[in-house]
Amino acid sequence: IDIAKKIISRAEEYGIDKKDLIIDPLSMAISTDKENAVVTLEAVRYITEVLGANTCLGVSNISFGLPKREHINAGFFTMALNNGLSAGIINPSSDIMMNSLYSFNALMGYDENCENYINNVTNSENSNKDTNDENISLYDSVMKGMADLSKSITIELLKEKKPLEIIDEILIPALDAVGKGFEEKKIFLPKLLISSQAAKASFDAINEVLQMSGEVKQSKGEIIIATVKGDIHDIGKNIVKVLLENYGYDVVDLGKDVDIQRVVDESKKRDVKLVGLSALMTTTVVNMEKTIKKLKEKTGAKVMVGGAVLNEEYAKMINADYYAKDAMESVRIANEIFEK
Repeated sequence: IDIAKKIISRAEEYGIDKKDLIIDPLSMAISTDKENAVVTLEAVRYITEVLGANTCLGVSNISFGLPKREHINAGFFTMALNNGLSAGIINPSSDIMMNSLYSFNALMGYDENCENYINNVTNSENSNKDTNDENISLYDSVMKGMADLSKSITIELLKEKKPLEIIDEILIPALDAVGKGFEEKKIFLPKLLISSQAAKASFDAINEVLQMSGEVKQSKGEIIIATVKGDIHDIGKNIVKVLLENYGYDVVDLGKDVDIQRVVDESKKRDVKLVGLSALMTTTVVNMEKTIKKLKEKTGAKVMVGGAVLNEEYAKMINADYYAKDAMESVRIANEIFEK
């Protein structure tokens, strides 16, 4: 609260009104301190109601280290909204989180005639009906992110088409279309992810058939990815993995908080052409730089880096070969390296 007061006062000196400020008092895991949620909610209420600024929270941090995290997240999100939270950083493809938001707005009278709540429920039901539409194509099911339907359509298509035809003529064009929409900001990250998962379901069906027939799908090459030492974030890395696999690469995911020597050892052992490193925290970028230095000394692999705290200039400064601003960029980088 003291820091918030200082920010508001300082901003006022520059003519910035407190209504234009968004202050994040931070959600800290209740698994490490039982008071964390209560303290955060008190801060949200005070900053919003007393100081008159806006607030935001990374909601899911509250449940770190606990099972069935969405239940805790949804409860905390509703409590935070009730304490005046202006903006919650949540997963918009999570039904339980979005239902909390629409329900809260309806209950508080912010939703005229409960219109948004009704539309949300209706759209969800229509989405479920869409999955039963037998006339939908594999291309459309990938575009709409329907994983189960993509797999079942693929199984039927394999009776009349060769696996590579399905991949080259349908799956890759669908992924390219989603990727283009993402670049043009017509499609956003949740849609990119669910479309990738739908494509992966189709690839899984193809792989199952290939294994049964004794055939082997031709890999474009092997890539190692890892979140650097000290960093426990892996959402972005996981999206990159799904996309690279969908484009025909074998991805060795070393996980998060990966020791520098392990990245080097795996790269040497597998003799990979490309290593992808991720970091979300400013404090762990130093380990990214150390990992790159070690890889350059001990291997011939190219290194691409990505993460919220990075930009192209910083990537060059730490001697990375490539900077991937998003998951689709990692695919282009891989294609460039492996097509040479």
